Amino acid sequence: MKQIILASCLLLAVSTIKAQTFTTEKKQDNQGYTYEIVKNDNTGLRVYTLKNGLKVFLAQNTDEPRIQTYIPVKTGSNNDPSDNTGLAHYLEHMVFKGTSKIGTQNWEVEKKLIAQISDLYEQHKAETDPEKKKAIYKQIDEVSQEASKYSIANEYDKLISSLGAKGTNAHTNLYETVYKNNIPSNELEKWMIVEKERFSELVLRLFHTELEAVYEEFNRSQDNDARLVSFELMSALFPDTPYGQQTTIGKSEHLKNPSMVAINNYFNTYYVPNNMAVILVGDLDFDKTIKMVDKYFGSFKYKELPMKKLVTEKPMTAIVSREVKSPTAERLTMAWRTSGTGTKEALLADMTSELLSNSGDVGLIDLNINQKQLALSASGFSSTFNEYGYFGLNLNTKEGQTLEEGKALLLTQIDKLKKGDFDEWMIQAIVNNRKLDVMKTYESADGLATSIYRNFTQGISWEKNLSEINELAKITKADIVKFANDFFKDNYVIIYKRKGVNDKLVRVSNPKITPVQLNRDSQSEFYKDFTKLTSTDLSPVFVDFKKEIQTKKVKNTNISFVKNNTNAISNLYYIFNMGSDNNKKLSLAMGLLDYLGTDKLSAEAVKKEFYKIGVSYSVSAGNDMSYITLTGLEYNLPKGVELLENLLKNVKPDQDVYNTTVETILNTRANAKKRKESIANALVNYAKYGKDSRFRDIISEKELKEMNVAELTNMLKDLTNYEHQIFFYGTNLNTMVEALDKYHNLSANKAIPAPKVYLEPDTSNKVYFANYDMVQTEMTRVAKGAKYNAGIAGTVNVFNSYFGSGLSSIVFQEIRESKSLAYSARANYGLATDKNLNDYMTVSIGTQANKLPQAVDAINALLADMPKIDKQFNNAKESSLKQIASSRIIKTNIFFNQINLKKLGFDYDIRKDIFKDIQGLTLDATNEFFNKEVKTKQYNTAIIGKKENLDFEALKKLGDIEEVSLEEIFNY
Repeated sequence: MKQIILASCLLLAVSTIKAQTFTTEKKQDNQGYTYEIVKNDNTGLRVYTLKNGLKVFLAQNTDEPRIQTYIPVKTGSNNDPSDNTGLAHYLEHMVFKGTSKIGTQNWEVEKKLIAQISDLYEQHKAETDPEKKKAIYKQIDEVSQEASKYSIANEYDKLISSLGAKGTNAHTNLYETVYKNNIPSNELEKWMIVEKERFSELVLRLFHTELEAVYEEFNRSQDNDARLVSFELMSALFPDTPYGQQTTIGKSEHLKNPSMVAINNYFNTYYVPNNMAVILVGDLDFDKTIKMVDKYFGSFKYKELPMKKLVTEKPMTAIVSREVKSPTAERLTMAWRTSGTGTKEALLADMTSELLSNSGDVGLIDLNINQKQLALSASGFSSTFNEYGYFGLNLNTKEGQTLEEGKALLLTQIDKLKKGDFDEWMIQAIVNNRKLDVMKTYESADGLATSIYRNFTQGISWEKNLSEINELAKITKADIVKFANDFFKDNYVIIYKRKGVNDKLVRVSNPKITPVQLNRDSQSEFYKDFTKLTSTDLSPVFVDFKKEIQTKKVKNTNISFVKNNTNAISNLYYIFNMGSDNNKKLSLAMGLLDYLGTDKLSAEAVKKEFYKIGVSYSVSAGNDMSYITLTGLEYNLPKGVELLENLLKNVKPDQDVYNTTVETILNTRANAKKRKESIANALVNYAKYGKDSRFRDIISEKELKEMNVAELTNMLKDLTNYEHQIFFYGTNLNTMVEALDKYHNLSANKAIPAPKVYLEPDTSNKVYFANYDMVQTEMTRVAKGAKYNAGIAGTVNVFNSYFGSGLSSIVFQEIRESKSLAYSARANYGLATDKNLNDYMTVSIGTQANKLPQAVDAINALLADMPKIDKQFNNAKESSLKQIASSRIIKTNIFFNQINLKKLGFDYDIRKDIFKDIQGLTLDATNEFFNKEVKTKQYNTAIIGKKENLDFEALKKLGDIEEVSLEEIFNY
């Protein structure tokens, strides 16, 4: 009876998140601009519509003097011509190449050459004779080489980065193409000047080298299990529409035969103001900003969009079964087609997916499969698009478990839904936790801006978006049961991802390309004029930790406090200065906590009690620090502390549960040796640290199987007896101290055990190779540097931007833009995270195996002699200064930034020193740093790829080659 009363009280507590009614209102500012707001919308979002149909979304967030910008276009691969798939995605790449003003030294000459290239591509597309096609492509390469004499590579990125922009990127999917930048607020008008010019026209400059990058992206997608399964799933779910028949990356035959004419037509058709939006969230003034947007984007001409031919899918009446093979572990995906965004069916599917699996791990799948460890992992989810969507189930099998057995497990949970075999209170809890999730999302400028563009591209009004939570709240258990019985029929798609050789690989061969000229020293007239524009300078603000962090000594424990001035969500952290280095079994014990209950509550009951009050807990053990975290409404956090402390103090050992956990761990280890990403990570670790590393220092299978679970639960019970500190991010410290004093051990005094010390061996020109069946090859070179030196932090900041990070960096330009040798190419000098550790220089590329020899030569050349381009360096320097000046350390980051700085030996915000050092930094000084810390170092190299495709003679230029087994790099 007591347990029932407790549950009722907790559910009542979370009900304090009250429902609100949202209605759209129209208002007018002092300048005459009409905008819409939604009553009771805490974000304060304003929605304007310019005369040309352009939607403008403005919202304020004053956390820092920056603005998150998105320019979404309501078009994607669904609108690709059927004979030019991949077009929308390739166009997205080309929008970064500039215009007739940006990126050119002589447009009158260049445009004639680009027109010539376009004509040649049309001939190439029409030609069927392979030899004649090669001859035409040779002409394309020759004319492109001539055209590159007049182009300026990556000038758009140089313009944007000069503002201090971050996160410059774009993406394309079925129905949207979105362009992204995060800029200092004082550079807003200059950003608009660039973007207005950028979207005013399309120039397909440096076309064939960028096409090669898309080839690489296509090949990368075939090494990606998630994409392979997704492609097959969508194809089966949507056999009659572009949803399933046109992947965003496109078909190989279309990538090999592009049409510049078709791409220009697409841009002119869909990149029109009445099909686009400008989204700005950050430190902005509404009136000034909308006037500015109108000034620059209001001149774009409204244009009627083509009538879209409505193509519908026939109802699914049978099970469609497909197989995908790859070297990775087996898994299963099932999906039922749904209606699109905003429909009642999509809403019911969303709620149903939460009843199966949710953030509190208390759904049917969470409790009946994952909690009982009947599979490696399983989940339910819903994906909604504009016209359609789907309800999906995933399951990763354990060793010896068949996919068919996994399917039966999933369908058993569906049967439970049909029978109503779930707790009714779950529906209200899901709604309340969704409200918390929304609150967390809208807390950041990027979170809010992302939600805005997603609603725009899917045609959902902001009022409807906000009101969706109320619609969810209206759903009853009876609605779910009826939906489950009506919806879940034998009309689904099932994809069996089996272990084996992928017999559907399509390798896009790369044509021979002459490296194009980059003209790094050149500037367009637009760029020259742009650099003359001025902005009001922002002054950097550095954190005063003593002022921002309140510290209170309670008994033996230090409690730190940072005030939350944003919302009602709070965080509480128990922080231990010990981790796996101090006790190798600590991580195992903390991971086990998820599967254990107490002497009075089962593990399932514990999870339910947390979910009812909208509080989540997590535990983690790092190398040298461990954390126990509570997050939720501050009102309910004391109850969360009570639940957590009860779990820690009364955790009940269960040997059977532990034995099953061991099986899961061993399964996870086995699967890691089948995944490209895991192998690549292990290989880089091996190249960096050798055999005596943390990564390889694991608890053996024998030790795992012989361990008694009581040893681990005793470790958990004893955890809060060790010295530790507490951090609270919220509004009322006193209330939290009262809760901690009541439930937590504030007199902890047990000494932290000494950590095991792992050495950092010197790198010595060794090449470590791991064989894996994949289309591409990935190479990472790593060199051990000197011990941490704060004096070079400013230099490193600018060097990374100039040399190896971003679209306009030396490495990216040379490897990808000029030579088309890789899709990804980056270099980074990483400063140590502890004053007693060493720095590391890392260079990474992902490319086709047959390009690796040239890529090796290119990397070696760059590491031997850093190109010195004054203008590019000054741009990187200016960008670094503006980023620091406009960035703010806020919220929980204030405390954790201080913790990280203490490891480096500082008790103040060292960005103050870094900013000053950058101001005086010169290219010569940066080159001296390169010669000392980069050029002279010996590198170890990690390469993963298919052995028969690699040129090992070429790789010998990097050092002595050693093929390593998976057992060697994983140590199991």
